[in-house]
Amino acid sequence: MARVLDIDAVLGDPQTRIIVCCGAGGVGKTTTAAALGLRAAESGRRVVVLTIDPARRLAQSLGLTTLDNTPREVADIDTSGGGSLDAMMLDMKRTFDEVVESHSTPEKAAQILANPFYQAVSSSFAGTQEYMAMEKLGQLRLEADLDPDHPRWDLIVVDTPPSRSALDFLDAPKRLGSFLDGRFIRILAAPAKAGGRAYVKVFSAGVNAVTKTLTKVLGGQMLNDVQTFVAALDTMFGGFRKRADHTYALLSDSSTTFIVVAAPERDALREAAYFVDRLDEEQMPLAGLVVNRMYRVSAPGLSAARALGAAEELDDLGNGGSAESSGATTITAGLLRMHAVQAEMAARHESLARRFTAGHPDIPVVEVPAASGDIHDLAGLRMVGSALAGK
Repeated sequence: MARVLDIDAVLGDPQTRIIVCCGAGGVGKTTTAAALGLRAAESGRRVVVLTIDPARRLAQSLGLTTLDNTPREVADIDTSGGGSLDAMMLDMKRTFDEVVESHSTPEKAAQILANPFYQAVSSSFAGTQEYMAMEKLGQLRLEADLDPDHPRWDLIVVDTPPSRSALDFLDAPKRLGSFLDGRFIRILAAPAKAGGRAYVKVFSAGVNAVTKTLTKVLGGQMLNDVQTFVAALDTMFGGFRKRADHTYALLSDSSTTFIVVAAPERDALREAAYFVDRLDEEQMPLAGLVVNRMYRVSAPGLSAARALGAAEELDDLGNGGSAESSGATTITAGLLRMHAVQAEMAARHESLARRFTAGHPDIPVVEVPAASGDIHDLAGLRMVGSALAGK
């Protein structure tokens, strides 16, 4: 039998300062993160929720007309326990700009920010969103700890990016470091480092050939923008790596815990299994698994097979009865067939969830029933929070 994930124990542990919600895209990570943040805040904690590209209705459910890179207070929550709730949405480019500004002189920062290649990279480079999500987490933790006696937040809840792979955000700092150390970057940086006549000595005929090829592919102005960007950014490389290492260490700290979120679908649970294994490999703290949108039926004792059998019997009775009785039996038979479809779906969800727990018997699990509609207000988030807590 699977262990049950005690969400209230996780939220109530004062040693837990960061909760990272992770999993495949489209499984309800953002809603889960918001519900966890609200439940923690209404139980007395000072919480900030960092969301990644939430649906507009989720911002509205928090009572905010807009979410941006600045934490904003969520009103109308129950503060009788002394808690508070702020929410924000990652602005990838603005966060990248903040990193540049914090690691450069004002003049150097202005040069980088104005560079066309930087503007493209900061908005679309593969892995940038994942890296900047972790960068923003580090910033929030530093801000929270400015006053150790009265921290602005004592809990940060992070909704990880909707990546193609749920593992992308763990690998983003390493990938960015590899990019900065790559041969392509070294070639581009060499002219600025060497300068003048030394340029000829540094660049062999082979490198000149590469540069000529790049000029043909990118165009002369584009290549110049790239080289200018790399030269300006060169002094920041160490800062990038240092911050990436710091944030990665923060993720593995005992004050952080991960909650893996999945839907009762084969691919989502397979991704969750990969993530659980990866967290174990990296020795990162895992609280457990949330299986969202589990289908439930109101009459679990009535199997799909029995419901279909009863519907067929009613069809036979209806064929020989009066028009009035025939109409009633037709409606009842239709309801039984609808129940059969729902019961089959519920059974499939249970089977998939059991398969995961059989392969990972030590991972605590909580199942959250599928909501009847969209979550569009605080009341809806409270219902999700209660379901997460098994209430």
